[in-house]
Amino acid sequence: MRRVLGIAAAALITSSAGAAAAGGQSAAVQSVPGWEAVGRLNIGGNSMCTASLIAPDLVLTAAHCMYDIRNGRAVNPRSIKFEAGLNGHRSKASRKVVKAAIHAEYRHGRTGQFQTGTDIAVLRLERPISADVIRPLTLAAAPERGARVDVMSYSHRNARSPELQTACQVLVARQGSLITSCRVDFGASGSPVLQRHPGRPPRLVSVISSKARMGGKGVSLAAPLGRTLQTLMRQAG
Repeated sequence: MRRVLGIAAAALITSSAGAAAAGGQSAAVQSVPGWEAVGRLNIGGNSMCTASLIAPDLVLTAAHCMYDIRNGRAVNPRSIKFEAGLNGHRSKASRKVVKAAIHAEYRHGRTGQFQTGTDIAVLRLERPISADVIRPLTLAAAPERGARVDVMSYSHRNARSPELQTACQVLVARQGSLITSCRVDFGASGSPVLQRHPGRPPRLVSVISSKARMGGKGVSLAAPLGRTLQTLMRQAG
């Protein structure tokens, strides 16, 4: 993740909220049906983020991933590759990106909790990934405060295999942002926040924007999925 986002969010939250709950537990990603829909974005050979397949030719990630971490300039979408289900040195499917649609109200360089809700982008792949290979994740409304969620992410600590944090808690649920007790690291931007129920496929309910601190403990800020997402999917398609 971008350090500037994490630091700014930490200052905001620590001054206005109480103690956070436990940060969840790690578990094997293979315990999640269809986990291969989550993958790593290789961005111009300079940085990485996490993204999720939400349609055969569309992936969802954080908007700030579309800007160069060194100079803040917009990245050419064609310099990005999505590696779905990357585990070790092999991915389940690999596709180049050809187009990016970014939330119209996102302003790169601004930080804080109220920017979080616009930190989403939809990317179109050069060609679809067959449902016989990977099924896209199902989208659902944002969870309420107190709900249990999981986060699956790649990061600089686990750049070649995803980490699954389970049983995290939604600490704050607002129209423009969520705060969860999951702890994330740089590279996890764009990671899916998932809700799971026995016998059902996981549902993607939010997207990780940045890490922060709340009551002296690590937390994560996430963007809820609203009607804007449907607009972005049309724009990217």
